[in-house]
Amino acid sequence: MSDTKPPVEKKDQAETLPEAQSSEAEVADFLARVKDMAPAERTGRRGRLVFAMDATMSRQPTWDLALGLQADMFREVKKVGGLDVQLVYFRGFGECRSSKWVDDPDALARLMTQVSCQGGYTQIGKVLTHARRESEETPVNALVYVGDCMEEDIDRLCALAGELGLLRVPVFLFQEGYEPKAERAFREIARLTGGAYCRFDAGSAGQLRELLAAVAVYAAGGQDALEDLSRTRGGNTRLLLEQMK
Repeated sequence: MSDTKPPVEKKDQAETLPEAQSSEAEVADFLARVKDMAPAERTGRRGRLVFAMDATMSRQPTWDLALGLQADMFREVKKVGGLDVQLVYFRGFGECRSSKWVDDPDALARLMTQVSCQGGYTQIGKVLTHARRESEETPVNALVYVGDCMEEDIDRLCALAGELGLLRVPVFLFQEGYEPKAERAFREIARLTGGAYCRFDAGSAGQLRELLAAVAVYAAGGQDALEDLSRTRGGNTRLLLEQMK
């Protein structure tokens, strides 16, 4: 798509350390979660994936790394086709924005590079509410969230996650670094929605790159598309495929 206007804010959104590298057990748990998911129903329509980012100041030190991982994910999706992606991010004083749905990963990657980090509190509740509203209009196949901390009421977030679970919108949460409160919340959101949780840092970038790509490819084309990716990539992608059989 040629239209690469910056994301616009949704008007109906009124709501205002140890080593972080993922262990083999955590990756296995992540893959097991994806295995337990029923494949997205193939109805002839394009898949839809909401990609949400925490753009608060605490993520500034490794922001470029995260953008690189996410761009790689979109490049894999481009090979499969059939996936529309929407970018959502929050930062600053109550700022939470979403882009239009786009089918060009390069255009979306360019949008992402226009986002810079600003100080502020997390707004995960707005992200979950937005995904619910989008899915009520047209089903969303998955929500991917990348962040490092959580500064909201966990019970409220779990209630919102439960609503997404009822709509069969799995949330895949990737935690940058390690903050215990955030980990507890992210794991519970993943459980309630039928999604999965995993940590990442510079040491596990390659591993998480594969997992991000696998989730996106699965949302776009189901198990067949994941099998094609496995033939060329192997590694964690192949392990994911084996556990889904």
